Amino acid sequence: MKNKKLFLAAAIATITALLGTTGYGLYRAGMNHGKELTTSSRANDPAAGDSAKKVLYWHDPMVPGQKFDKPGKSPFMDMQLVPVYANDADPGGDDGKVKISPRVEQNLGIRTAEVTRGNLASVVVAVGSVAYNERDVAVVQARSNGFVERLYARAPLDPVRKGQALAELYVPEWVAAQEEYLSVKRMQGNDMEGLLGGARQRMRLVGMTDDQIRLVESSGKVQARLSILAPIGGVVSELAVREGMTVMAGAPMFKINGLGTIWVNADVPESMAAQVRPGNAVEARTPALQGTVFKGKVSAILPDVNPATRTLKARIELANPSGQLVPGMFATINFSPTARKDVLLVPTEAVIQTGTRSVVMVAEGNGKFLPVAVEIGSETNGQTEIRKGLDAGQQVVVSGQFLIDSEASLKGAETRMEVMSTPPGAAQ
Repeated sequence: MKNKKLFLAAAIATITALLGTTGYGLYRAGMNHGKELTTSSRANDPAAGDSAKKVLYWHDPMVPGQKFDKPGKSPFMDMQLVPVYANDADPGGDDGKVKISPRVEQNLGIRTAEVTRGNLASVVVAVGSVAYNERDVAVVQARSNGFVERLYARAPLDPVRKGQALAELYVPEWVAAQEEYLSVKRMQGNDMEGLLGGARQRMRLVGMTDDQIRLVESSGKVQARLSILAPIGGVVSELAVREGMTVMAGAPMFKINGLGTIWVNADVPESMAAQVRPGNAVEARTPALQGTVFKGKVSAILPDVNPATRTLKARIELANPSGQLVPGMFATINFSPTARKDVLLVPTEAVIQTGTRSVVMVAEGNGKFLPVAVEIGSETNGQTEIRKGLDAGQQVVVSGQFLIDSEASLKGAETRMEVMSTPPGAAQ
């Protein structure tokens, strides 16, 4: 009897232990099953995991242009749709704005600058070549038929001074006219004054000047030879006679170009022609005369555009008192146009040239950036004039704007794709 009681107690203890183990296992299984249900429900209902955020729509990250109004599986990829929350989406994203987190902004090295107002004194630099001043030219012609007996300026480009003898001619026609005048002068009578006037007029007709006539009157001798004098100083650019030649009345003998002032024909780009005006002060430098600065002004803008280089000719007049500048020299011209006052200025590096338009990225704060098309003007010293599109005080991006512009272009493409795609939820 006692053994039966011990056996029964042992059996009860064993059954109790088994029940306890089975209950604990069922309890753990129930807990795990509850967790799986919770996880599954949160996966299908993202808003339940964060009640503070509002879901705007669901989308497939691989096809961001398509929006869905319900969660579920993506029709494009084997994955669940991802929610887009109100705090994460940019409400103004459809108008081309781009939002960048502060960490990414710092990694990209984005820098901004303020749109300011100031004076824009643009400097236009052009190159050109030195040429003769065609307004400072004298042509010496033979006034009578004669023979060249002596030539003093014997080669082209010989320098001459004003009043210097160039050549000596023997003029046979002068001999007869002078002898007639001297014969009338030696005659005695009351009516000789009229004859003297006629003889004096004949000497003028054969090409004698008043100074030469007075020399004949004072000396009483025939002056058969004529000395040709230089009317201006400069160089003999053209020489058309030699010793022993016969010259006819009106034949050109010498062409003299002055060197007191010279021209520089500078090539000005067509895009900068509006900044160069006649009368603008200029400074010229030439490699042949290092350290020497020649000052002058714009004489004229020639109405002719070179179709190959798209440049205009600006005629620059420079003073050349010492004759250091000679035709053919290369010169660099610095124009000084009138400064434009109170214009909008931005750093030149902030402007993105697309070929058809000019764009700047405007920083609106809180990591938001907006591409703005602008109309630009002159550019100088790293500053560009903004004629339209911006206001003073705005912040523009001067570093990293190309990456932002690329992102803005992608968002614009997304917007266009959304307009062309089906309404939200149709694909679902």
